[in-house]
Amino acid sequence: MKPEKILYVDDEAMALKYFERLVGQIAPVITATSVEEGKAVLAERASEIAVLVTDQRMPGAYGNELLRHARMYHPHIVRMLTTAYSELGDAIEAINTGEIFRYISKPWSLESMRADLRNALELAALRHERDELLRDKLLAQQNQLLASRLGALLMIGAAVQPGAQETALHQFAQAALLCKSREPQLDWHRWEHADLLQAEAQRGVAIADHVRQWIRVFGLRSDDSQALSVLAAALKAEHKASAVIVRDADLLTGLLTAPAGQAVTDLQCAWLAWLLWQEGFARVEADGDAWRVSMASGGVLPGDWLADAMERLGHHGPGT
Repeated sequence: MKPEKILYVDDEAMALKYFERLVGQIAPVITATSVEEGKAVLAERASEIAVLVTDQRMPGAYGNELLRHARMYHPHIVRMLTTAYSELGDAIEAINTGEIFRYISKPWSLESMRADLRNALELAALRHERDELLRDKLLAQQNQLLASRLGALLMIGAAVQPGAQETALHQFAQAALLCKSREPQLDWHRWEHADLLQAEAQRGVAIADHVRQWIRVFGLRSDDSQALSVLAAALKAEHKASAVIVRDADLLTGLLTAPAGQAVTDLQCAWLAWLLWQEGFARVEADGDAWRVSMASGGVLPGDWLADAMERLGHHGPGT
């Protein structure tokens, strides 16, 4: 939803009516009579609001408190303050601290006020367009990171348990698809590209170490029942008849979905290690709010299974 409305906050009923009448032809106006009411409107309808205009002197709390609140929790909204000339110091302070885009002095000059509000609406539209572009870029980069992680796990599998990696990683990817894996959270304000590559490389080393340790712990495999018992013990899950019931999807997908920079845990690596240990001969099925892991025979994999899995995993993200 593109924000296109103006929220005006003032404790004087006549000022609210006058503002709405003068400005309504520029954009839809929402009104509130206090700072607390303004906060409540923002909490409920912030996605609709492009511009916030508030009077400064009101009973209970001053307008700059609402402006600080909007700046912290709804930064997409362009903020403006309306003040009497005698309160000009408050407006200057609000500008200097970054709380407002502009102030409108009282009594209002109609043409000047409309021009200021048009400029504020244009700025809000530019911010919305920028945020949409950044959101699309972020989603694409998150998809790329998820795909990169899946490819890295295949290489780790080849290094740790040669010969078993294709079948094991194929099953790992199928389980992730069944669990509707989300993209790993990635703060691009924090991560430079080179720093992220380094963090992911170090992450891969840690995964390889954990997987090797798990395979040593698993020991020799004897039969399907023993293999399932090993998995249940590793994941702290229920071994029920000829299956293991997994109730936490992160146990099956954490190696793909953990936020960038988060340390790898031993438990996150158990599922991949088990698949490599028993060469991927498993099947995962949805079982209500849980997932049922049972043994299965292997088969011939399509040559493009990895590319297909990368593409399909990317389609599970938010907004798709």
